[in-house]
Amino acid sequence: MTAIKHALQRDIFTPNDERLLSIVNVCKAGKKKRNCFLCATVTTERPVQVNVVKVKKSDKGDFYKRQTAWALRDLAVVDAKDAVKESPEFDLHFDRVYKWVASSTVEKNTFISCIWKLNQRYLRKKIDFINVSSQLLEESVPSGENQSVAGGDEEAVDEYQELNAREEQDIEIMMEGCEYAISNAEAFAERLSRELQVLDGANIQSIMASEKQVNILMKLLDEALKEVDQIELKLSSYEEMLQSVKEQMDQISESNHLIHLSNTNNVKLLSEIEFLVNHMDLAKGHIKALQEGDLTSSRGIEACTNAADALLQCMNVALRPGHDMLQAVKQQQQRFSDLREQFARRLASHLNSVFVQQGHDQSSTLVQHSVELTLPNHHPFHRDLLRYAKLMEWLKNTDYAKYEGLTKNYMDYLSRLYEREIKDFFEVAKIKMTGTTREGKKFATLPRKESAVKQETESLHGSSGKLTGSTSSLNKLSVQSSGNRRSQSSSLLDMGNMSASDLDVADRTKFDKIFEQVLSELEPLCLAEQDFISKFFKLQQHQSTSATATSEAEDTDGGTSSRSHPPGVPQPVSSEKDMIRQMMTRIFRCIEPELNNLIALGDKIDSFNSLYMLVKMSHHVWTAQNVDPASFLSTTLGNVLVTVKRNFDKCISNQMKQMDEVKISKKSKVGILPFVAEFEEFAALAESIFRSAERRGDLDKAYIKLIRAVFVSVEKVANESQKTPRDVVMMENFHHIFATLSRLKISCLEAEKKEAKQKYTDHLQAYVIYSLGQPLEKLNHFFEGVEARVAQGVREEEVSYQLAFNKQELRKVIKEYPGKEVKKGLDNLYKKVDKHLCEEENLLQVVWHSMQDEFIRQYKHFEGLIARCYPGSGITMEFTIQDILDYCSSIAQSH
Repeated sequence: MTAIKHALQRDIFTPNDERLLSIVNVCKAGKKKRNCFLCATVTTERPVQVNVVKVKKSDKGDFYKRQTAWALRDLAVVDAKDAVKESPEFDLHFDRVYKWVASSTVEKNTFISCIWKLNQRYLRKKIDFINVSSQLLEESVPSGENQSVAGGDEEAVDEYQELNAREEQDIEIMMEGCEYAISNAEAFAERLSRELQVLDGANIQSIMASEKQVNILMKLLDEALKEVDQIELKLSSYEEMLQSVKEQMDQISESNHLIHLSNTNNVKLLSEIEFLVNHMDLAKGHIKALQEGDLTSSRGIEACTNAADALLQCMNVALRPGHDMLQAVKQQQQRFSDLREQFARRLASHLNSVFVQQGHDQSSTLVQHSVELTLPNHHPFHRDLLRYAKLMEWLKNTDYAKYEGLTKNYMDYLSRLYEREIKDFFEVAKIKMTGTTREGKKFATLPRKESAVKQETESLHGSSGKLTGSTSSLNKLSVQSSGNRRSQSSSLLDMGNMSASDLDVADRTKFDKIFEQVLSELEPLCLAEQDFISKFFKLQQHQSTSATATSEAEDTDGGTSSRSHPPGVPQPVSSEKDMIRQMMTRIFRCIEPELNNLIALGDKIDSFNSLYMLVKMSHHVWTAQNVDPASFLSTTLGNVLVTVKRNFDKCISNQMKQMDEVKISKKSKVGILPFVAEFEEFAALAESIFRSAERRGDLDKAYIKLIRAVFVSVEKVANESQKTPRDVVMMENFHHIFATLSRLKISCLEAEKKEAKQKYTDHLQAYVIYSLGQPLEKLNHFFEGVEARVAQGVREEEVSYQLAFNKQELRKVIKEYPGKEVKKGLDNLYKKVDKHLCEEENLLQVVWHSMQDEFIRQYKHFEGLIARCYPGSGITMEFTIQDILDYCSSIAQSH
């Protein structure tokens, strides 16, 4: 608060010729706590003006500004709110009441006390102080009106000097000796004057009496001055004598300082020399290891590694300022550079030789793997090279150009080696896949070119007889006779129930095993090589999440972006993870094309092989992504999976296309359509393959497409059928589809299963009604006329009075349909139905039973009309319901 008071006095009141006497920090009661200061001031010029000034802090800076001023004479009341309890609140009554809250009770009391004092000293009017403690006002009473208020009248204070105790005592003694001093001041003053004169005279006499003594004192002073002069002369001689000693001491001091400085410099020099010697001295053993060390033995490699690390430490030592200007340091650094260059060149040459030797040694082992579906093991080679891992890290840190050259040489040598191994491996796989043709011929021992030509020919033509959705199978079906059609449909049904020929099952099982063996051999080979590259070339496989996400995005967007660069153009490497993937892509550049060729071959052999490949490839992609989603293996298998998925979609599209192109014979009945049987075969095979697959969604989508195409094609064929009624084609095929879906329990086709059942039921009912027609035609026409009369408003019991529908006419019509005639008509109907239906679905008895029920329903309808329209006539049919049941049973048994 003192600092604020001084600042306000300096900045605000001094320029206005005012003095600040008291200050209190307040805020308005009941509003936001925005602080300001109330100041009690007086002017320095007369007449004195007393003011209460409101000062607040400026919004634009840290300075204060004067806001409002009230004259103290306008103040009517000071209300302290409570005289007993301490409260920071108080009111000042000027032209209106101003309510304030002080920051502390002490500041409030000090300010009110100052107002009270100013009121007592300068104002004639009296300000009312209410709710103010009497003790607070009493503290200011003893000062009285003659005493200045807070430093008010400084000149009067300076003129007045209070008597001390001794002066008061002397005055009292003097006044006791002169009792009339008070009554007769002039006599008292005269007396004091006389006594003063007496004292002055006594003083003069005393001075004159002491003249002799003064002369004696002067003599003594002269003698003392002479003695001083002599002492000064001696001191001067002594000083001259000591001057030479001082010069000698100064020389000794300067000599000591130089010696100390020399010692300090020597210590520092020794420290610098020791630093250089300790940090830039390479042992002779290390130098020898770098120059002549054996890079073939484990002990020699270890010695070279230690020497290389020591050399790197010496070269990377942090020199102090000025060291690099020393000739010895420059020579040592040049020597280290020469050693580094020499050893780096020797190391690179040795490793290049090892890479070349590995290519030759590994090629010799290809013969034993050429007849087996296995890839050579590179673990011994990796194990031998990993001994040089620390040296490769040293080379990477010291000579990146040679490190990069070694990396390129490694990729060149190993890419050629792996290309030979992988191509031979895939050649064996292709031979094993196509070693047995559809005709049973083996050509695994043919030369590579001749074998490749023959397998392409066999894969294109040999699979045409298989039920894989090929066009030739459907074309054959379209030109077969009626008898051949049944046998063909029967064979299709057998294959749909997973009892196809042993040759088809064996071929597909063999292909599945070979394809799984291929993937199982490639996966550990790639993972082992990637792990070796990471360890040998000191590349980190795991980067930050953002870098991984970025690389994944690049792989996804670009597809084969890493393979789109020309082989001779170096790719920009943004991280070590990208460098690993780049090296793997360069080394195993033949894997993806070979896999695609193998997939194409399998698809040509049997398009259903795409189901096996989709499951196997999806599983391996899922496994690779769990290990590292951005690795070379994951990316490559992902690209190949796209091809497999495309082949799978193509297989589905081909089957849908063949459904659209199917043609039926106009001379034979249709029966179960070939594509319905093929869908059953496909679904049964797919369910067995996808039982525990990761990509079940692809199959479900294919199911939906196929089943909808089957539905559409069945209706299309039914509409085009001339020999077989449309309802029969729809009924038999949808019954077959419903049976297939019920047996396989495919969850995604529940709606289609219900739809197939509904279509089967509807067309069964429609066929029964169409085939049964009006077996009692004249009787049917008669009762239709009866129903027409009733519909026109004739009462049922009055129909018999109509001339055309009397009882005689009814008896005449009934006599035309004796039991023997009815049985003959039913027998002809049975034969007609038997010609329409095929044997495969075995629906004859189901249809015949439905017709029997429909005939009985019509019989009951006729009986009901006779009872209602001809009551009491006693007219009945020539046969009964039991007769109908006997007729149908005997007809069925006879056929």
